[in-house]
Amino acid sequence: MLRLDKLRNRMKEMSLDSVIVLDELNQHYLSEFAFTDGFLFITQKNAYLVTDFRYYEMATKKVSSDYEILTPKDRDAFLDEAIAKDNVKTVGFEGGFVSYEAYSAYKKRFPSQEFVTIGTMIEELRQIKSDEEIALMQKAQDIADSAFSHILGVLTPDMTELDVAVELEYAMRKNGAEAFSFETIAVSGDASSLPHGTPRNVKLKKGFLTMDFGAKLEGYCSDMTRTVVIGKADNDMKKLYNTVLSAQLAAIDFLKEGVDCGEADKVARDIIDGVEEFKGAFGHSLGHSVGLFVHERPTASPKSFGRALRCGEILTVEPGIYLFGKYGCRIEDMVKIEKNGVYNFTHSTKELIEI
Repeated sequence: MLRLDKLRNRMKEMSLDSVIVLDELNQHYLSEFAFTDGFLFITQKNAYLVTDFRYYEMATKKVSSDYEILTPKDRDAFLDEAIAKDNVKTVGFEGGFVSYEAYSAYKKRFPSQEFVTIGTMIEELRQIKSDEEIALMQKAQDIADSAFSHILGVLTPDMTELDVAVELEYAMRKNGAEAFSFETIAVSGDASSLPHGTPRNVKLKKGFLTMDFGAKLEGYCSDMTRTVVIGKADNDMKKLYNTVLSAQLAAIDFLKEGVDCGEADKVARDIIDGVEEFKGAFGHSLGHSVGLFVHERPTASPKSFGRALRCGEILTVEPGIYLFGKYGCRIEDMVKIEKNGVYNFTHSTKELIEI
């Protein structure tokens, strides 16, 4: 199993006899199975998926034979046996996830073993997506694209922001989404200046309507943003929209293997800051990676200089301009980094649409 092999290679580099995996997303990645009660215990020789009765049957059908699936009544007693079986002296754990209380309990229960943080080892393995992961993410993005097509067919100025959010979520569910990548954003008028505004039970206001949403499929997320206009766009609005679009297209064109994450952000930021009235109005990063979680690493931001992008990594490209108290606009695609450019998952139009 390739993912286990990658983990074990990293374990060798850190001189670890074993790793206990408690973060549910890391469990999902390594076992390709989602469960919410239990852990993985992996040594150089054996791999165990420990859970309870509720997940046992599903696990036996979905999990690779590289794992032994167990539902022990006493999980600490199981660990005693597994540690003794493989003569485990060092146990790696997710230091950024495991609480101090849990760490202390393990140390007390297993005083003969050394517990060593693996930091973000597994999250780093997750950064480069396999062909199978890419295919799932494309399906998830296809669902989101179809939801945007749906909303364009039903959107009217008489709807509320909540109506828009619910319609997007209904369309994603109807087309196969198992869940949503995050809480859907649909904000209009002066609220569109809030990058992460919450949909309100108020009638759509004239001006920009920003919709940020994503579908989840077999655990994998998609993420997209489109901004349309309720009513007619005046020249100032057209200038703002076209500036955001120019920044986004320039960043997408810049991206490829080896590109510096900070430089990618700078390409878009320089275009926006180059327009006097928009200088400083792009207040967040250009983008972030996506996978089993909607906000993964790497990121492209002013703090990301020195980090080169690699083939197979995912990045959202989502510049925006936010004029507080007035309106705002964001346009977002999700792309995969390739040797000489990017593969764009997102197929929805980016033309300025007036409703």
